[in-house]
Amino acid sequence: MFSFFKKKKNVYECLPIKVDFHSHFLPGLDDGAISLDETMTMLKQMHDLGYTHLIMSPHVMGDYYKNTPLMILEKLELVRMEALKQNLNLILDATAEYYLDEWFAEKIEQKQLLPFGDNNILFEISYVNEPRNLFETIFNLQIAGYKPILAHPERYSFYHNRFEIYEELVAKGCQLQINSLSLIGYYGIAERKTAEKLIEKNLVAYLGSDAHKQKHVELLKEVSKTEFFARASQQIQNNILSDKN
Repeated sequence: MFSFFKKKKNVYECLPIKVDFHSHFLPGLDDGAISLDETMTMLKQMHDLGYTHLIMSPHVMGDYYKNTPLMILEKLELVRMEALKQNLNLILDATAEYYLDEWFAEKIEQKQLLPFGDNNILFEISYVNEPRNLFETIFNLQIAGYKPILAHPERYSFYHNRFEIYEELVAKGCQLQINSLSLIGYYGIAERKTAEKLIEKNLVAYLGSDAHKQKHVELLKEVSKTEFFARASQQIQNNILSDKN
């Protein structure tokens, strides 16, 4: 999934990650792409950066984003047809980014989720309030046969000075996915430092774009030149090879 990097004159030169499973490219489903034209523009940008496989993940959030697996897959088929029409050579799939709320608990119990890969489920929590049922939710996902992945943990400020929570999450089998844009301080200095510390401690399982708009995609080129992007890519590559052995 990830390419190796090389260091030359203290400048890190990385080939981009080939697969991205956290983006908001599917049109009209959330706060990401509005139109099919906007979707295609961003897909072409991702292709030009070297991505070969996009697993797009619109929000699913209570009464706000009521996206169902059927709705998501219908939009995926629309985008696939347009990509084929425009001869865009990308593998396109879809999942969802679930918000931890009471509706999420119901979906887990009823197995009304749209996983990707090896039954992976991407989910996020509130940026403002620390959830009391985080570990309970992770356990329930696992009991239901899913593999939980917490999206952008570096953006939850209530954990910044409690790194033992991140370590416990990984120990309990929840993988962590940081946003690539965090590595250039797009969301703030504290978020960048937290993302870097997570990489230093080898707690990062995935990097994701979390791209909502063209600006986000354009900034990925800047991200790919950073030292910590290179370090994370190498760590993830090593972990993948280790898992295979």
